[in-house]
Amino acid sequence: MTDSTYPLTNPPTDLSAISQIDTSILFPTFTVPDAWDLGCLLRSRLSTFPSPTVISITLANGTPLFYTAVHPGITPDNSHWVARKSATVLRFGTSTWYMHNKFQGDEKAFAEKYCLQEKAKEYAIHGGGFPVRVKGVEGVVAVIVVSGLKQQQDHQIIVQTCRDFLDGVGEGDEKRKED
Repeated sequence: MTDSTYPLTNPPTDLSAISQIDTSILFPTFTVPDAWDLGCLLRSRLSTFPSPTVISITLANGTPLFYTAVHPGITPDNSHWVARKSATVLRFGTSTWYMHNKFQGDEKAFAEKYCLQEKAKEYAIHGGGFPVRVKGVEGVVAVIVVSGLKQQQDHQIIVQTCRDFLDGVGEGDEKRKED
C-alpha cells in the first residue's frame, strides 16, 4: 500500500469478532439507490489502490444491482472470484473472511467438512464477500463482493465502507439527506 491509498485497518481473525461484525452491520433498507450509492463509495475508495478490482452487489436471488471495474486490467478470472465468493456468502450466511479464518485458509478441509466434492470449485473462502442484512429481515438480502486486492483488504474495504455508508443514515432509520 502506498501513502495515497484509502487507509484500511487490519480485520480481526478471531471468529467471534468477525461474526459480530458480520451480524452488526444492518441496513435500514437496501434498495437500488442504496446499492448504487454504496457501490460508488466503494469505487471511489478502491480507485486509490493501483490494482485492477471488481465490485459486485447483487440481491440474494442473483439480481445484479451494481457491477463495475476499477482500473484497467481485470480479467474473466475476477468474475469467477465474484461468483465463488457470492456463493459462499449465500450458502453459509456469513462473510468469506469468516469462512477463511474458520478453516485457516484450508480449502481442502472446507470442502471435506461440507461434502462439496466436485462442487468445491463453486465456493471461495477468501476475504471479499460480505452479507447485506436489513433490520427486521431474516437472512441475507444481498451480497457485496470486492475482488482484486489482497483478501484481507477486499474484506476490510467492504466493512469500513458499509460502516461509513450507514453513518450517513439519520436517526430513526431516515434516509440520508442527500438522497
